Amino acid sequence: MKSEYSVRVCSFLAAVALLGAATGQGQTSGSQKTLIGVVSDSMCGANHMAKDMPSAECLRMCVKKGTKYALVVGKDVYALEGHEADLDKYAAQKVNLTGTVNAQTVTVQSVTPVK
Repeated sequence: MKSEYSVRVCSFLAAVALLGAATGQGQTSGSQKTLIGVVSDSMCGANHMAKDMPSAECLRMCVKKGTKYALVVGKDVYALEGHEADLDKYAAQKVNLTGTVNAQTVTVQSVTPVK
């Protein structure tokens, strides 16, 4: 079970992530690309904060609390829109993701695991 501190940290970081996403509105339309990265959430990015549970469980918990799925590609973290069932299926796994990239947001068109 998560400590109250972990829940507060998750809530704070969710607010920061939402604020960051809001400042990216109004960008020009993006281009379609295929990215290879690890499915995560916009709050944790590459480092899941709940050290007492597997990364996939932390990711799913954070998404249920309102953060977006994300793709970690090197040091970049892209917020993901669409295909939530596929993203949940590949939680914390390395995937090939195709979609329209607009700044740091990707509208997902397909997700497949990296073999």
